[in-house]
Amino acid sequence: MFRVFIIFMLGFFTCQVSFAEPFREKIRERIKKRYVQKVQDEALEDDGDSEGQLSLPDGVRVERDIFYGSDKKQSFDVYIPAQAKDAPVIFMVHGGAWSMGNKSMQHVVKNKVARWVPKGLIFISTNYRLLPDADPLEQARDVVRAIAVAQAKAESWGGDSSKFILMGHSAGAHLVALLSTDHGFSSGIVKKPWLGTVVLDSAAYDIAQIMGKRHFPFYDKAFGSDKQYWKAASPFYSLTKETMPILAVCSSRRDDSIAQAYQFAKKAVSLGVAVTVLEKDFSHAEINSRLGEDKVYTGEVESFMASLNESVANMLHEQ
Repeated sequence: MFRVFIIFMLGFFTCQVSFAEPFREKIRERIKKRYVQKVQDEALEDDGDSEGQLSLPDGVRVERDIFYGSDKKQSFDVYIPAQAKDAPVIFMVHGGAWSMGNKSMQHVVKNKVARWVPKGLIFISTNYRLLPDADPLEQARDVVRAIAVAQAKAESWGGDSSKFILMGHSAGAHLVALLSTDHGFSSGIVKKPWLGTVVLDSAAYDIAQIMGKRHFPFYDKAFGSDKQYWKAASPFYSLTKETMPILAVCSSRRDDSIAQAYQFAKKAVSLGVAVTVLEKDFSHAEINSRLGEDKVYTGEVESFMASLNESVANMLHEQ
């Protein structure tokens, strides 16, 4: 009887274990799907107004849909201050998991234009081809082409082609970080180097590390299964002593963003490259949308930009 009881209990616990693991796996998958949806929702978060209804500050004008290629996605918008002369240029790249998003979204444009263009800076927001039409490396090449056209036209807007500052959020942050570390993309295309780069909450400095662990499905869609491609698409592996200054802003609510930013900065410091990590207690979306609106946060980003060039500093410090 005792032996029968032992056999029964062993069978019971075996069943419990066998049922528990699939149950836990379902819970993990459900949490993962919810998080992925949250990231995607944040990437497309809008306040309900179309970009065409954006109320521009007095004296600010916009030139829309300036094409740098033959595809309808290969275009950017330029926000120009009144009487611009030798104006620095902030060049913005939107996010959206490499597969969605748009240059005209309110959280990409609104507060940044309201803050910086009245101070005399030009603000450019660019589109680029998205998955599945273009993979991240080709998207980076699109951004380079856009920068080159913008530099060529800068003088006609009253801008200075030697005073560009790159900025990007989420997937766009990955792209500007990659361009700032791997000069092979811009060599022979961009005539003048930009001053520095503001990376807004990227968790994708080391793609190979991400793909080697449990990760969200949109990374598979973007980066596939080729390990060499993972490294080629990783700003971490293309860091060199020639890398320009970078400000890596990250949400303190995201462990992946913080860990990757500090790992990237640690390697940069070992090479003598100026990479600064700025943690903010904002959501992934707020890191983008509150820039230009939150005084403390905006001031911290402006301090970095001011350190890049004296005329940029002078404009930013004007009331």
